[in-house]
This record gives sequence, C-alpha cells and structure tokens, in this order.
Amino acid sequence: MNSIHLSLGTAILMAISIASASAKDKQSETFLKKAIEGNFAEVSMGDLAQQNGQSDAVKSYGRMLSTDHAAANQKALDAAKGLGMNPPTGPNAKQKADYDKISKLSGAGFDKMFATHMVADHQKDIAEYKKASKSKDAAGEYASGQLDTLQKHLDAAKSLKAGN
Repeated sequence: MNSIHLSLGTAILMAISIASASAKDKQSETFLKKAIEGNFAEVSMGDLAQQNGQSDAVKSYGRMLSTDHAAANQKALDAAKGLGMNPPTGPNAKQKADYDKISKLSGAGFDKMFATHMVADHQKDIAEYKKASKSKDAAGEYASGQLDTLQKHLDAAKSLKAGN
C-alpha cells in the first residue's frame, strides 16, 4: 500500500515538474518573440535616425542602434532555434505604428521625439531582460548577455534627450 502512495506522490511531483518546465519554456518563447520583434524595430529606428536625424549625435546613436540590435537579433534567433520555436520575421504592429509616427518627423522635432522614445523603450527592455535573465536556458543566456548593451543604449539615449 505504501508503495502505491509513494509512486502516486512521485507521479504527481513529476507532473508538477513537467507543467512548471512547460510554463518556463512558454515564458522563454514569449520573451524571445518580443526580443526578436524589438530587435527588428530597433534596427529600423536606427536606420531612420540616420536618415531623419538632425544632429550628428542622433545619427551616430542610430548607427550604434542598428549595428548592436542586428548582432543581438542573430543571437536571439539562434536562441529561438535552440528552443525549437518559429521566430517572428519583423517588428510587431505597435512597433510599426511607432516607427510610422516618428518617420513623419525630421530635424529637431525628430531628434527630440526619437530620444524620448529610445529612453522609454530601453527602460522597458532592461526590465524585461533582467526578468528573463533568471531563466537557466538559451533565452536567459541571451537576455543576460544583452543587458550591458541595453544599458549603454539607455545611457546614450538619456544623454541625447538632455541635449548633450
């Protein structure tokens, strides 16, 4: 009788463990989907800054953004492949709408709106990446590896916003 209770208890623990692992996989997939969409959006925004920016600082920031997020996206796509997921192929609808809104601007108005958007965007990203970095899988590894770059982008965006 005890062995039946023991094996039933073991089966329940295994089921809970599997459900927990499945939930973690889902969280990792959700994070990577958002990260890949975000990287596509940042590359586009970086290209836009190089075209529509007035100041050399905004244009330079745009180059850094495009380069760094293109490299980050390759790593995110590799992590997604490692989890067996089908990654997105571009930014999400909100990111496209943000791009369209900002792309209508030029000169000093563009620079101001762009810097404001980059500060808010990178603050949000850092919070999401910190949370994801706690996962002990490919998504967590990817997130951990990007935090320094995202912080560098945030600091530079704050400097742009302040007019430095």
